[in-house]
Parts: sequence; structure tokens; C-alpha cells
Amino acid sequence: MKSDVEELMPRLLPVECGSGTGEDLDLSGPPRNPQEYLRQVQLEASLCPEVVVAQIDPKKLRKKQTVNVSVAGCHAAPVGFSPSLRWQQQQVSNFSEVRQSITRHRKHWTSQTLDDNVLMPKLTDEEGWKRFCLGEKVYLGTSSTHTDAEQEPALDYSKMGFPPFLSIISRLNQSTVLMVLEILIGWFEEREFVPQLGRWLYALLACLEKPLLPEAHSSIRQLARRCAQLRSTLDSQEDDKLPALNLLICLVARYFEQNDLADQQE
Repeated sequence: MKSDVEELMPRLLPVECGSGTGEDLDLSGPPRNPQEYLRQVQLEASLCPEVVVAQIDPKKLRKKQTVNVSVAGCHAAPVGFSPSLRWQQQQVSNFSEVRQSITRHRKHWTSQTLDDNVLMPKLTDEEGWKRFCLGEKVYLGTSSTHTDAEQEPALDYSKMGFPPFLSIISRLNQSTVLMVLEILIGWFEEREFVPQLGRWLYALLACLEKPLLPEAHSSIRQLARRCAQLRSTLDSQEDDKLPALNLLICLVARYFEQNDLADQQE
């Protein structure tokens, strides 16, 4: 008599039962022909229980799992050093317009010919990107950058650093944007803020596509925290670095929606 399984399931491969029974089969040895192999499979299947119940220890289900997540926020701004909410909203609006303009005119700027002296580094050339964006003087730490433009009779971008011209940043794909952003933020972690750095950070953020990749999310949070940490060390509200630091914190927190890092109204 056929089992219920045999009745319900179609037979894909015909098996001749022959004169032997299941007891005649030797499961310990290899099959001697295709028919014997199929009969062995059939016999093994018939010996399996139709329902299998897993034995689970309930105590193991009560074990809690933990995930370490970094939720470190920013240093609180000293009294009087954080911008107003209205100022932050205006910066976000301006930044959004800049991003839209770059998107609209990217094809045009990409078609522009770069000057012969503009030699963009390779993607993985970290030191090359630092020199390119910041200039040799900042990269090598040989000069203060605030008066370089006045001291040089003619701009030497190899020394001063190339500004983030639209013809340059429009050529950067997202991999390059993120790579250069990570390089400059890493440099900023161990050094002071300089104008060249601020210009490039703003431009790269303007080219950063949403929704953010996990790497980008981590990098911009790192940037905001570093800006806030440096801001907390400033002695005066008249410090030239304060507006730039506030702007970068504002963009990361307000535009890229890292709300826990945002400056609140005093």
C-alpha cells in the first residue's frame, strides 16, 4: 500500500521495485546500480518522521543581546558662541540653493577645460589631495595662511592650494567626494582650522548626495564634533574661525538631519 506522501506527491523518477523488499537493501554499502540507489533514497525517506519538533531551551531565549552604538554628541557651545535658530535656517536655505545650482550646471562645468597647472590627484593619493586642497604651506606647516594672499605677488595654487572651483568639484564622482571628505576631516582631527579647509569642506558637503551612505554619515558627524570641540576652546566671539565652525555644525545637524548635534537656542 502506498504511503500518503507517495499518493500526494508526483513521481518524478520511476523506480522499479522488483522482487526485493526494503529489507533486502544494504544501506551501509554503496548502491550497485541506479535502481538500487533510488530505492535506497526512497527507503531512507520512508524512515524519516513526518513531523520533527526542535528541542529549544527556553532559558537561552531570555539572553539579552547588546549592540555598541556611538551616540556621542557635540561639545556644548560657550554662552554667546552658538548661532540663532533663524541664522541656522537661513544657512540651510542658502546651502540648499547652492546644491541645486551645482546639480543644474554640473554638465556645463564639467565641459570646461582645466588650466594646465591643475593636476588632480588619483583617488587613493591621500597626501596628494591634502597638498592639492590645502597647499604646500598648510600641508607642510610652514606658514600662517591668513596673510598668504597679501604676501604673494601672484597666486601660486601649488603653495596656496586649489580653491574648489566648480570646474573641479563637478568632475568628482561620489566615491571621490567621500574619499576627499574623509581625508580632509582626518587631517582636521589633528590640526587647526584654516580657510582653505573650510572652503573645501563646504564644497564637498554641497556635492554629497542624499540619502547618506553609512561612511558619509560617520564622517560628517565626526566633522561636526571636531568643529564643536574646537569652538569650545575659542577665547572670543570675534574669532575669525567662529562663523565657519558654526556653519559646518549647522549644515551637518540641520541639513543632513543629525539633529542631536544641532545647536539649540540659548
